[in-house]
Amino acid sequence: MALLGALLLVFASATSSVCWAHFIVEKSSIKVLSPLTLRSKHDGAIGNFGVPKYGGILVGSVAYPGKDVSSGCAAFDGDKPFKPESLRPTILLLDRGGCYFAKKVWHGQQAGAAAVLVADDRDEPLITMDSPEESSDADGYIEKIGIPSALIEKSFGESLKLALQKNEEVIIELDWRESMPHPDDRVEYEFWTNSNDECGIRCDEQMNFVKNFKGHAQILEKRGYTLFTPHYITWYCPRAFIESNQCKSQCINNGRYCAPDPEQDFGEGYDGKDVVIENLRQLCVHRIAKESNHSWVWWDYVTDFHIRCSMKEKKYSKDCGMDVIKSLGLPVDKIQRCIGNPEADVENEVLKTEQERQVGRGSRGDVTILPTLVINDVQYRGKLERTAVLKAICAGFKEGTDPLVCLSADLETNECLENNGGCWRDVQSNVTVTACRDTFRGRVCECPSVQGVQYKGDGYISCEGTALSLHQ
Repeated sequence: MALLGALLLVFASATSSVCWAHFIVEKSSIKVLSPLTLRSKHDGAIGNFGVPKYGGILVGSVAYPGKDVSSGCAAFDGDKPFKPESLRPTILLLDRGGCYFAKKVWHGQQAGAAAVLVADDRDEPLITMDSPEESSDADGYIEKIGIPSALIEKSFGESLKLALQKNEEVIIELDWRESMPHPDDRVEYEFWTNSNDECGIRCDEQMNFVKNFKGHAQILEKRGYTLFTPHYITWYCPRAFIESNQCKSQCINNGRYCAPDPEQDFGEGYDGKDVVIENLRQLCVHRIAKESNHSWVWWDYVTDFHIRCSMKEKKYSKDCGMDVIKSLGLPVDKIQRCIGNPEADVENEVLKTEQERQVGRGSRGDVTILPTLVINDVQYRGKLERTAVLKAICAGFKEGTDPLVCLSADLETNECLENNGGCWRDVQSNVTVTACRDTFRGRVCECPSVQGVQYKGDGYISCEGTALSLHQ
């Protein structure tokens, strides 16, 4: 393969381990509640898989499996050895190294842990733990991870292990309430995606998400709760290679906008420029539909195109795309004008804007991988799955402005039902008194007021009752 083709493919398959100029590590807060000598607050880099509890908190007891199995690279012996015996869930501490981050978290989940912290093995700024690309080693477990995880600094990990070695009970609070900004009563989010459906597990993941999330997305958009914008990654061909076969097959508008060859073989199947043109068509569908206040039609077009015009069925074409546009009642002439002439030696306004937006500004880092979801200008970390994403979007609303969909059965998990959510409760009285209160953002541990008695304390370890005055 010529240099240009290899270069484009390297960029196309970039993961978060390949750092560009502006990659931002999204973080959650970690507070040590016990022992008192260790009380402190730290950052954790949210893992790019599993389900972070955006808008919520999790309090649990830390467990460290010991040096021999501390990497978590093999399944732990026994039947869920880290399933909690007390009221509080177990937060498993593991060491970095030896295998994929995601495999460590999967083994922790299988062993009964409610969350996993991975202690770095070197003194360095925090990085984002990414999941592996498609490989035999992944073995399907990545999509099954349903717990949160984070990478912590080496020094913090060492202090936790030292306390555990002294047989001290270590209780920590994982807090995601500030991980997702919620400035007002509207959430703005964007989805960086691709019309190519032959790029393996990542393409399957993003298409399944679009199909499954479409209903929620359209309800939120139609009622004005959200502002959604789709985006597509392209890059330009270096001028020295514009006349090469690789550039001509992967780029449009004289090398200005390029995408990798779907089959990674220039001699067969579809070309990268076919992908760029369809990406552009999907952008124009959104732009033109938005002009008539029907921007949510994008979700219909993308799902219908995937079903009717799949690469795998050799139907991925302009004619098929235009048939979908007509069936949705969209103005064909306006969309054609938006697309323009891909063969012309001119800039395309839509794709030029897309390239500019790939570069991170402010709180959002560069977009380097597909798919990428950005909510309120923060890159979402975690599983690209309907319920997990809906929870993250709901956490982006200012409290009290949440739409009804955020209070639906989809999000009602009632975390107080299992181990009382790790909160305090009075097991002495005839009437059970608990500090656990469930909300869609996650359970909250707050000392309650019950039958004229106001309980006060931290809500996790202790609450003490005080009789209310008659004036209260």
